[in-house]
Amino acid sequence: MGGNGGSGVNADKRPNELLGSWFVRSGWSKGELARQVNRRARQLGASHISTDTSRVRRWLDGENPREPIPRILSELFSERFGCVVAVEDLGLRAAHQSPSVSGVDLPWTGPQTVALISEYSRSDLMLARRGFLGSSLALSAGPSLIEPMQRWLVPTPTPPPEEPEHPAAARRAGRLSAPELDLLESTTMMFRQWDAQCGGGLRRKAVVGQLHEVTDLLQEPQPAATSRRLFKVAAELAELAGWMSYDVGLQPTAQKYFVLALHAAKEAGDKPLGSYILSSMSRQMIHLGRPDDALELIHLAQYGSRDCASPRTQSMLYAMEARAYANMGQPGKCKRAVRMAEDSFEDVHDWDDPDPDWIRFFSQAELHGENSHSYRDLAYVAGRSPTYASLSEPLMQKAVDLFAKDTEHQRSYALNLIGMATVHLLRREPEQSAVLAKDAMAVARKVRSERVNTRIRKTVDTAVRDFGELAEVVDLAEQLAVDLPETAEAV
Repeated sequence: MGGNGGSGVNADKRPNELLGSWFVRSGWSKGELARQVNRRARQLGASHISTDTSRVRRWLDGENPREPIPRILSELFSERFGCVVAVEDLGLRAAHQSPSVSGVDLPWTGPQTVALISEYSRSDLMLARRGFLGSSLALSAGPSLIEPMQRWLVPTPTPPPEEPEHPAAARRAGRLSAPELDLLESTTMMFRQWDAQCGGGLRRKAVVGQLHEVTDLLQEPQPAATSRRLFKVAAELAELAGWMSYDVGLQPTAQKYFVLALHAAKEAGDKPLGSYILSSMSRQMIHLGRPDDALELIHLAQYGSRDCASPRTQSMLYAMEARAYANMGQPGKCKRAVRMAEDSFEDVHDWDDPDPDWIRFFSQAELHGENSHSYRDLAYVAGRSPTYASLSEPLMQKAVDLFAKDTEHQRSYALNLIGMATVHLLRREPEQSAVLAKDAMAVARKVRSERVNTRIRKTVDTAVRDFGELAEVVDLAEQLAVDLPETAEAV
Protein backbone atom coordinates (compact mmCIF):
# COMPACT_ATOMS: atom_id res chain seq x y z
CA MET A 1 0.00 0.00 0.00
CA GLY A 2 3.00 2.28 0.44
CA GLY A 3 2.66 5.34 2.59
CA ASN A 4 -0.49 6.86 1.13
CA GLY A 5 -3.39 4.49 1.69
CA GLY A 6 -4.09 4.17 -2.03
CA SER A 7 -5.28 1.17 -4.01
CA GLY A 8 -4.06 -0.33 -7.22
CA VAL A 9 -4.67 1.54 -10.45
CA ASN A 10 -7.95 0.66 -12.10
CA ALA A 11 -7.81 1.17 -15.89
CA ASP A 12 -11.63 1.42 -16.02
CA LYS A 13 -12.02 4.00 -13.26
CA ARG A 14 -14.23 7.03 -13.79
CA PRO A 15 -14.39 10.27 -11.79
CA ASN A 16 -16.08 9.79 -8.41
CA GLU A 17 -18.95 12.25 -8.83
CA LEU A 18 -20.39 11.60 -5.36
CA LEU A 19 -17.11 12.34 -3.60
CA GLY A 20 -16.60 15.32 -5.88
CA SER A 21 -20.00 16.76 -4.96
CA TRP A 22 -19.38 16.52 -1.19
CA PHE A 23 -15.87 17.89 -1.66
CA VAL A 24 -17.00 20.96 -3.63
CA ARG A 25 -19.76 21.77 -1.10
CA SER A 26 -17.34 21.42 1.81
CA GLY A 27 -15.34 24.43 0.64
CA TRP A 28 -12.08 22.63 1.43
CA SER A 29 -9.05 22.71 -0.81
CA LYS A 30 -7.35 19.44 -1.76
CA GLY A 31 -4.44 20.32 0.49
CA GLU A 32 -6.74 21.06 3.43
CA LEU A 33 -8.56 17.74 3.05
CA ALA A 34 -5.22 15.92 2.79
CA ARG A 35 -4.01 17.54 6.02
CA GLN A 36 -7.20 16.60 7.87
CA VAL A 37 -6.97 12.99 6.67
CA ASN A 38 -3.36 12.76 7.84
CA ARG A 39 -4.24 14.24 11.24
CA ARG A 40 -7.09 11.73 11.75
CA ALA A 41 -4.89 8.87 10.61
CA ARG A 42 -2.25 9.78 13.21
CA GLN A 43 -4.94 9.85 15.91
CA LEU A 44 -5.97 6.39 14.78
CA GLY A 45 -2.39 5.17 14.98
CA ALA A 46 -2.10 4.74 11.20
CA SER A 47 1.12 6.77 11.01
CA HIS A 48 2.08 5.13 7.69
CA ILE A 49 -0.58 7.20 5.88
CA SER A 50 0.77 10.34 4.27
CA THR A 51 -1.80 11.87 1.95
CA ASP A 52 -1.11 14.83 -0.34
CA THR A 53 -3.02 16.90 -2.93
CA SER A 54 -2.17 14.53 -5.79
CA ARG A 55 -3.60 11.61 -3.81
CA VAL A 56 -6.83 13.53 -3.14
CA ARG A 57 -7.02 14.31 -6.87
CA ARG A 58 -6.74 10.57 -7.64
CA TRP A 59 -9.59 9.79 -5.25
CA LEU A 60 -11.73 12.39 -7.03
CA ASP A 61 -10.69 10.81 -10.33
CA GLY A 62 -12.06 7.46 -9.20
CA GLU A 63 -9.34 5.68 -7.21
CA ASN A 64 -10.77 3.79 -4.21
CA PRO A 65 -8.52 4.20 -1.14
CA ARG A 66 -8.01 1.39 1.34
CA GLU A 67 -9.13 1.49 4.95
CA PRO A 68 -9.03 3.40 7.18
CA ILE A 69 -9.26 6.29 4.67
CA PRO A 70 -12.93 5.67 3.62
CA ARG A 71 -13.94 5.72 7.31
CA ILE A 72 -11.86 8.86 7.92
CA LEU A 73 -13.47 10.65 4.96
CA SER A 74 -16.93 9.60 6.17
CA GLU A 75 -16.18 11.05 9.60
CA LEU A 76 -14.74 14.31 8.26
CA PHE A 77 -17.67 14.99 5.90
CA SER A 78 -20.23 13.96 8.58
CA GLU A 79 -18.74 16.53 10.94
CA ARG A 80 -18.56 19.17 8.23
CA PHE A 81 -22.23 18.88 7.25
CA GLY A 82 -23.79 17.86 10.59
CA CYS A 83 -25.42 14.77 9.12
CA VAL A 84 -24.50 11.16 8.46
CA VAL A 85 -22.33 10.92 5.32
CA ALA A 86 -21.75 7.19 4.94
CA VAL A 87 -18.82 5.66 3.06
CA GLU A 88 -21.26 4.62 0.34
CA ASP A 89 -22.57 8.20 0.08
CA LEU A 90 -19.04 9.19 -0.92
CA GLY A 91 -18.99 6.64 -3.75
CA LEU A 92 -16.39 4.55 -1.91
CA ARG A 93 -16.36 0.86 -1.07
CA ALA A 94 -16.29 0.04 2.64
CA ALA A 95 -14.00 -2.81 3.61
CA HIS A 96 -15.57 -5.56 5.71
CA GLN A 97 -14.83 -4.82 9.34
CA SER A 98 -14.74 -7.12 12.32
CA PRO A 99 -17.38 -6.48 15.02
CA SER A 100 -14.79 -4.91 17.32
CA VAL A 101 -14.09 -2.01 14.95
CA SER A 102 -17.35 -1.54 13.07
CA GLY A 103 -18.73 0.79 15.71
CA VAL A 104 -22.15 -0.60 16.64
CA ASP A 105 -22.24 -4.31 15.72
CA LEU A 106 -20.90 -5.59 19.03
CA PRO A 107 -21.23 -8.93 20.87
CA TRP A 108 -24.24 -9.15 23.18
CA THR A 109 -22.49 -10.76 26.16
CA GLY A 110 -21.91 -9.39 29.65
CA PRO A 111 -18.10 -9.69 29.92
CA GLN A 112 -17.51 -8.23 26.46
CA THR A 113 -19.95 -5.38 27.13
CA VAL A 114 -18.02 -4.51 30.30
CA ALA A 115 -14.67 -4.70 28.47
CA LEU A 116 -15.92 -2.51 25.61
CA ILE A 117 -17.38 0.15 27.92
CA SER A 118 -14.16 0.15 29.95
CA GLU A 119 -11.98 0.49 26.85
CA TYR A 120 -14.13 3.17 25.25
CA SER A 121 -14.54 5.31 28.38
CA ARG A 122 -10.79 5.12 29.03
CA SER A 123 -10.09 6.24 25.44
CA ASP A 124 -12.53 9.11 25.87
CA LEU A 125 -10.86 10.27 29.08
CA MET A 126 -7.36 9.96 27.63
CA LEU A 127 -7.87 11.33 24.13
CA ALA A 128 -10.91 13.61 24.46
CA ARG A 129 -10.44 14.65 20.84
CA ARG A 130 -13.43 15.81 18.87
CA GLY A 131 -14.82 13.08 16.69
CA PHE A 132 -12.15 10.48 17.46
CA LEU A 133 -12.43 8.03 20.33
CA GLY A 134 -11.12 4.50 20.31
CA SER A 135 -11.99 2.69 17.09
CA SER A 136 -15.23 4.60 16.46
CA LEU A 137 -14.55 6.77 13.44
CA ALA A 138 -17.84 6.91 11.59
CA LEU A 139 -21.50 7.23 12.41
CA SER A 140 -23.64 4.23 11.56
CA ALA A 141 -27.01 4.68 9.87
CA GLY A 142 -29.55 2.64 7.91
CA PRO A 143 -29.38 -1.18 8.08
CA SER A 144 -25.86 -1.12 9.54
CA LEU A 145 -27.35 0.60 12.61
CA ILE A 146 -30.84 -0.89 12.80
CA GLU A 147 -29.98 -4.58 12.28
CA PRO A 148 -27.49 -4.84 15.19
CA MET A 149 -29.94 -2.98 17.47
CA GLN A 150 -32.68 -5.51 16.68
CA ARG A 151 -30.64 -8.09 18.60
CA TRP A 152 -31.74 -6.26 21.74
CA LEU A 153 -34.95 -8.28 21.39
CA VAL A 154 -33.24 -11.70 21.44
CA PRO A 155 -33.91 -13.34 24.83
CA THR A 156 -30.89 -13.69 27.12
CA PRO A 157 -30.22 -17.25 28.35
CA THR A 158 -31.31 -17.76 31.97
CA PRO A 159 -28.23 -17.94 34.21
CA PRO A 160 -27.84 -20.97 36.52
CA PRO A 161 -28.99 -20.44 40.11
CA GLU A 162 -26.35 -19.07 42.43
CA GLU A 163 -24.85 -21.31 45.06
CA PRO A 164 -25.01 -20.05 48.67
CA GLU A 165 -21.90 -18.09 49.53
CA HIS A 166 -19.47 -18.95 52.27
CA PRO A 167 -19.41 -16.03 54.78
CA ALA A 168 -15.68 -15.48 54.18
CA ALA A 169 -16.24 -15.22 50.41
CA ALA A 170 -18.91 -12.56 50.93
CA ARG A 171 -16.33 -10.38 52.66
CA ARG A 172 -13.85 -10.51 49.76
CA ALA A 173 -12.59 -7.24 48.32
CA GLY A 174 -14.80 -5.91 45.56
CA ARG A 175 -18.12 -6.95 47.04
CA LEU A 176 -20.38 -3.92 47.23
CA SER A 177 -22.69 -3.23 50.16
CA ALA A 178 -26.26 -2.09 49.62
CA PRO A 179 -25.48 1.47 50.85
CA GLU A 180 -22.59 1.68 48.37
CA LEU A 181 -24.92 0.66 45.53
CA ASP A 182 -27.49 3.19 46.70
CA LEU A 183 -24.81 5.89 46.61
CA LEU A 184 -23.82 4.95 43.04
CA GLU A 185 -27.45 5.21 41.94
CA SER A 186 -27.98 8.56 43.66
CA THR A 187 -24.76 9.91 42.08
CA THR A 188 -26.16 9.02 38.66
CA MET A 189 -29.33 10.95 39.51
CA MET A 190 -27.21 13.96 40.52
CA PHE A 191 -25.32 13.87 37.19
CA ARG A 192 -28.63 13.78 35.33
CA GLN A 193 -29.85 16.82 37.25
CA TRP A 194 -26.64 18.71 36.43
CA ASP A 195 -27.11 17.93 32.75
CA ALA A 196 -30.68 19.28 32.75
CA GLN A 197 -29.60 22.48 34.50
CA CYS A 198 -26.22 23.15 32.89
CA GLY A 199 -26.13 21.30 29.57
CA GLY A 200 -23.75 18.57 28.43
CA GLY A 201 -20.55 20.57 28.36
CA LEU A 202 -19.79 21.00 32.06
CA ARG A 203 -19.96 17.51 33.51
CA ARG A 204 -19.40 15.13 30.59
CA LYS A 205 -15.93 14.02 31.66
CA ALA A 206 -17.13 13.43 35.23
CA VAL A 207 -19.88 11.12 33.94
CA VAL A 208 -17.42 9.23 31.72
CA GLY A 209 -15.04 8.85 34.67
CA GLN A 210 -17.84 7.50 36.88
CA LEU A 211 -18.84 5.06 34.11
CA HIS A 212 -15.25 3.80 33.90
CA GLU A 213 -15.23 3.23 37.69
CA VAL A 214 -18.43 1.18 37.45
CA THR A 215 -16.89 -1.08 34.80
CA ASP A 216 -14.02 -1.73 37.23
CA LEU A 217 -16.59 -2.94 39.78
CA LEU A 218 -18.27 -5.12 37.15
CA GLN A 219 -14.97 -6.83 36.41
CA GLU A 220 -14.78 -8.01 40.02
CA PRO A 221 -16.81 -10.99 41.28
CA GLN A 222 -20.25 -9.84 42.40
CA PRO A 223 -23.50 -11.64 43.29
CA ALA A 224 -25.94 -11.80 40.37
CA ALA A 225 -28.36 -9.28 41.93
CA THR A 226 -25.50 -6.81 42.51
CA SER A 227 -24.24 -7.28 38.94
CA ARG A 228 -27.69 -6.50 37.57
CA ARG A 229 -27.86 -3.27 39.57
CA LEU A 230 -24.34 -2.34 38.45
CA PHE A 231 -25.24 -3.01 34.81
CA LYS A 232 -28.27 -0.76 35.25
CA VAL A 233 -26.06 2.02 36.66
CA ALA A 234 -23.62 1.49 33.78
CA ALA A 235 -26.48 1.68 31.25
CA GLU A 236 -27.78 4.94 32.75
CA LEU A 237 -24.31 6.50 32.90
CA ALA A 238 -23.47 5.41 29.34
CA GLU A 239 -26.78 6.84 28.08
CA LEU A 240 -26.06 10.09 29.91
CA ALA A 241 -22.51 10.22 28.51
CA GLY A 242 -24.05 9.71 25.06
CA TRP A 243 -26.67 12.38 25.65
CA MET A 244 -24.06 14.90 26.86
CA SER A 245 -21.84 14.07 23.87
CA TYR A 246 -24.83 14.64 21.55
CA ASP A 247 -25.56 17.93 23.32
CA VAL A 248 -22.05 19.30 22.68
CA GLY A 249 -21.91 18.04 19.08
CA LEU A 250 -19.80 14.86 19.41
CA GLN A 251 -22.11 12.75 17.28
CA PRO A 252 -20.08 9.54 16.65
CA THR A 253 -19.08 9.48 20.33
CA ALA A 254 -22.71 9.86 21.38
CA GLN A 255 -23.85 7.00 19.17
CA LYS A 256 -21.18 4.65 20.53
CA TYR A 257 -22.20 5.39 24.13
CA PHE A 258 -25.89 4.86 23.31
CA VAL A 259 -25.09 1.45 21.77
CA LEU A 260 -23.00 0.43 24.78
CA ALA A 261 -25.77 1.66 27.09
CA LEU A 262 -28.30 -0.57 25.30
CA HIS A 263 -26.01 -3.57 25.75
CA ALA A 264 -25.69 -2.82 29.47
CA ALA A 265 -29.48 -2.39 29.85
CA LYS A 266 -29.97 -5.81 28.27
CA GLU A 267 -27.54 -7.34 30.79
CA ALA A 268 -29.50 -5.60 33.56
CA GLY A 269 -32.74 -7.09 32.21
CA ASP A 270 -34.30 -3.60 32.16
CA LYS A 271 -36.48 -3.34 29.04
CA PRO A 272 -38.02 0.07 29.80
CA LEU A 273 -34.52 1.52 30.25
CA GLY A 274 -33.51 -0.07 26.94
CA SER A 275 -36.48 1.56 25.23
CA TYR A 276 -35.45 4.94 26.65
CA ILE A 277 -31.91 4.50 25.29
CA LEU A 278 -33.33 3.67 21.86
CA SER A 279 -35.44 6.85 22.05
CA SER A 280 -32.26 8.88 22.64
CA MET A 281 -30.72 7.23 19.58
CA SER A 282 -33.89 8.07 17.67
CA ARG A 283 -33.67 11.73 18.69
CA GLN A 284 -30.08 11.83 17.45
CA MET A 285 -31.14 10.38 14.07
CA ILE A 286 -33.82 13.09 13.70
CA HIS A 287 -31.17 15.71 14.48
CA LEU A 288 -28.92 14.16 11.80
CA GLY A 289 -31.64 14.18 9.15
CA ARG A 290 -32.43 10.43 9.25
CA PRO A 291 -36.12 10.26 10.31
CA ASP A 292 -36.58 6.81 8.71
CA ASP A 293 -33.89 5.42 11.03
CA ALA A 294 -35.42 7.32 13.95
CA LEU A 295 -38.80 5.68 13.32
CA GLU A 296 -37.25 2.19 13.13
CA LEU A 297 -35.51 2.74 16.46
CA ILE A 298 -38.70 3.98 18.14
CA HIS A 299 -40.72 1.04 16.84
CA LEU A 300 -38.00 -1.26 18.17
CA ALA A 301 -38.24 0.49 21.56
CA GLN A 302 -42.04 0.24 21.61
CA TYR A 303 -42.05 -3.44 20.69
CA GLY A 304 -39.32 -4.37 23.14
CA SER A 305 -41.04 -2.69 26.10
CA ARG A 306 -44.64 -3.36 25.06
CA ASP A 307 -45.48 -5.40 28.17
CA CYS A 308 -43.59 -3.40 30.80
CA ALA A 309 -43.29 0.31 29.92
CA SER A 310 -45.07 2.72 32.26
CA PRO A 311 -47.61 5.23 30.90
CA ARG A 312 -44.99 8.01 31.14
CA THR A 313 -42.49 5.98 29.10
CA GLN A 314 -45.15 4.99 26.56
CA SER A 315 -46.17 8.65 26.19
CA MET A 316 -42.55 9.68 25.58
CA LEU A 317 -42.13 6.96 22.93
CA TYR A 318 -45.31 8.03 21.13
CA ALA A 319 -44.11 11.66 21.18
CA MET A 320 -40.82 10.63 19.59
CA GLU A 321 -42.72 8.55 17.03
CA ALA A 322 -44.67 11.71 16.14
CA ARG A 323 -41.39 13.63 15.67
CA ALA A 324 -40.13 10.96 13.27
CA TYR A 325 -43.37 10.95 11.24
CA ALA A 326 -43.35 14.77 11.13
CA ASN A 327 -39.84 14.83 9.70
CA MET A 328 -40.87 12.19 7.16
CA GLY A 329 -43.74 14.46 6.05
CA GLN A 330 -46.54 12.13 7.17
CA PRO A 331 -49.12 14.38 8.89
CA GLY A 332 -51.82 11.74 9.43
CA LYS A 333 -49.51 9.35 11.27
CA CYS A 334 -47.89 12.24 13.12
CA LYS A 335 -51.24 13.50 14.46
CA ARG A 336 -52.22 9.98 15.52
CA ALA A 337 -48.96 9.56 17.46
CA VAL A 338 -49.48 12.98 19.11
CA ARG A 339 -52.93 11.86 20.28
CA MET A 340 -51.52 8.56 21.58
CA ALA A 341 -48.83 10.47 23.52
CA GLU A 342 -51.49 12.70 25.09
CA ASP A 343 -53.79 9.77 25.90
CA SER A 344 -50.97 7.76 27.49
CA PHE A 345 -49.91 10.72 29.63
CA GLU A 346 -53.41 10.93 31.11
CA ASP A 347 -52.64 7.62 32.86
CA VAL A 348 -49.52 9.00 34.61
CA HIS A 349 -50.01 9.05 38.39
CA ASP A 350 -46.92 9.62 40.52
CA TRP A 351 -48.60 8.45 43.68
CA ASP A 352 -49.65 5.16 42.14
CA ASP A 353 -46.54 3.74 40.46
CA PRO A 354 -43.50 6.02 40.74
CA ASP A 355 -41.31 6.04 37.64
CA PRO A 356 -37.53 5.57 37.63
CA ASP A 357 -35.48 8.77 37.68
CA TRP A 358 -34.38 8.54 34.03
CA ILE A 359 -37.92 9.16 32.71
CA ARG A 360 -39.02 11.75 35.26
CA PHE A 361 -37.88 14.55 32.92
CA PHE A 362 -40.88 13.72 30.71
CA SER A 363 -43.34 16.11 32.33
CA GLN A 364 -46.49 17.79 31.04
CA ALA A 365 -44.22 20.60 29.83
CA GLU A 366 -41.98 18.16 27.94
CA LEU A 367 -45.04 16.48 26.35
CA HIS A 368 -46.35 19.84 25.09
CA GLY A 369 -42.86 20.76 23.88
CA GLU A 370 -42.37 17.54 21.91
CA ASN A 371 -45.81 17.63 20.31
CA SER A 372 -45.50 21.30 19.40
CA HIS A 373 -42.11 20.60 17.80
CA SER A 374 -43.71 17.79 15.78
CA TYR A 375 -46.25 20.23 14.32
CA ARG A 376 -43.47 22.82 13.81
CA ASP A 377 -41.39 20.21 11.94
CA LEU A 378 -44.43 19.33 9.81
CA ALA A 379 -44.74 23.01 8.92
CA TYR A 380 -41.15 23.06 7.65
CA VAL A 381 -41.52 19.82 5.69
CA ALA A 382 -44.77 21.10 4.15
CA GLY A 383 -43.04 24.22 2.79
CA ARG A 384 -43.44 26.52 5.83
CA SER A 385 -47.13 25.72 6.18
CA PRO A 386 -49.01 28.29 8.32
CA THR A 387 -51.63 25.64 9.14
CA TYR A 388 -49.18 23.40 11.02
CA ALA A 389 -47.50 26.44 12.58
CA SER A 390 -50.91 27.37 14.00
CA LEU A 391 -51.28 23.88 15.49
CA SER A 392 -47.85 24.19 17.04
CA GLU A 393 -48.24 27.62 18.65
CA PRO A 394 -50.68 26.92 21.55
CA LEU A 395 -48.82 23.77 22.60
CA MET A 396 -45.46 25.55 22.44
CA GLN A 397 -46.86 28.39 24.55
CA LYS A 398 -47.98 25.91 27.22
CA ALA A 399 -44.50 24.35 27.23
CA VAL A 400 -42.78 27.75 27.53
CA ASP A 401 -45.08 28.83 30.37
CA LEU A 402 -44.49 25.61 32.33
CA PHE A 403 -40.71 25.58 31.79
CA ALA A 404 -40.50 29.24 32.89
CA LYS A 405 -41.46 28.04 36.39
CA ASP A 406 -39.01 25.08 36.30
CA THR A 407 -35.54 25.96 37.57
CA GLU A 408 -34.20 22.44 36.96
CA HIS A 409 -34.75 21.98 33.20
CA GLN A 410 -33.13 25.15 31.89
CA ARG A 411 -31.95 23.62 28.61
CA SER A 412 -35.51 22.50 27.80
CA TYR A 413 -36.70 26.03 28.58
CA ALA A 414 -34.17 27.49 26.12
CA LEU A 415 -35.06 24.94 23.43
CA ASN A 416 -38.77 25.70 23.71
CA LEU A 417 -38.21 29.46 23.70
CA ILE A 418 -36.28 29.12 20.46
CA GLY A 419 -38.94 26.72 19.17
CA MET A 420 -41.56 29.38 19.81
CA ALA A 421 -39.36 31.92 18.01
CA THR A 422 -39.28 29.66 14.94
CA VAL A 423 -43.07 29.29 15.03
CA HIS A 424 -43.45 33.08 14.92
CA LEU A 425 -41.06 33.21 11.97
CA LEU A 426 -43.19 30.62 10.18
CA ARG A 427 -46.23 32.81 10.89
CA ARG A 428 -44.27 35.82 9.56
CA GLU A 429 -44.27 37.57 12.94
CA PRO A 430 -40.60 38.58 13.22
CA GLU A 431 -41.04 41.10 16.05
CA GLN A 432 -42.40 38.44 18.44
CA SER A 433 -39.75 36.01 17.23
CA ALA A 434 -36.96 38.46 18.09
CA VAL A 435 -38.25 38.89 21.65
CA LEU A 436 -38.32 35.13 22.24
CA ALA A 437 -34.91 34.59 20.64
CA LYS A 438 -33.43 37.18 23.02
CA ASP A 439 -35.05 35.40 25.96
CA ALA A 440 -33.55 32.12 24.72
CA MET A 441 -30.10 33.74 24.51
CA ALA A 442 -30.38 34.87 28.12
CA VAL A 443 -31.05 31.27 29.22
CA ALA A 444 -28.41 29.87 26.84
CA ARG A 445 -25.70 31.91 28.57
CA LYS A 446 -26.32 29.79 31.67
CA VAL A 447 -26.46 26.46 29.80
CA ARG A 448 -23.38 24.98 28.14
CA SER A 449 -25.12 23.30 25.20
CA GLU A 450 -23.85 23.57 21.65
CA ARG A 451 -27.22 22.17 20.52
CA VAL A 452 -29.04 25.15 22.06
CA ASN A 453 -26.49 27.62 20.66
CA THR A 454 -26.70 26.12 17.17
CA ARG A 455 -30.49 26.32 17.13
CA ILE A 456 -30.39 29.95 18.23
CA ARG A 457 -27.85 30.83 15.53
CA LYS A 458 -29.90 29.06 12.84
CA THR A 459 -33.07 30.85 13.94
CA VAL A 460 -31.37 34.26 13.93
CA ASP A 461 -29.87 33.50 10.50
CA THR A 462 -33.38 32.72 9.20
CA ALA A 463 -34.76 35.94 10.70
CA VAL A 464 -31.95 37.96 9.08
CA ARG A 465 -32.51 36.25 5.72
CA ASP A 466 -36.29 36.79 5.70
CA PHE A 467 -36.66 40.06 7.66
CA GLY A 468 -33.17 41.56 7.72
CA GLU A 469 -34.38 45.13 7.22
CA LEU A 470 -36.41 45.23 10.46
CA ALA A 471 -34.81 47.12 13.34
CA GLU A 472 -35.74 44.36 15.80
CA VAL A 473 -33.97 41.75 13.67
CA VAL A 474 -30.87 43.92 13.19
CA ASP A 475 -30.73 44.39 16.96
CA LEU A 476 -31.18 40.63 17.46
CA ALA A 477 -28.25 39.79 15.19
CA GLU A 478 -26.05 42.28 17.07
CA GLN A 479 -27.12 40.77 20.39
CA LEU A 480 -26.23 37.28 19.12
CA ALA A 481 -22.67 38.38 18.35
CA VAL A 482 -22.32 39.65 21.93
CA ASP A 483 -24.11 36.88 23.84
CA LEU A 484 -23.16 33.78 21.83
CA PRO A 485 -19.92 34.29 19.94
CA GLU A 486 -18.68 31.17 18.17
CA THR A 487 -17.78 28.91 21.09
CA ALA A 488 -14.61 26.98 21.70
CA GLU A 489 -14.78 23.24 21.35
CA ALA A 490 -16.50 21.59 24.31
CA VAL A 491 -15.79 18.10 25.58
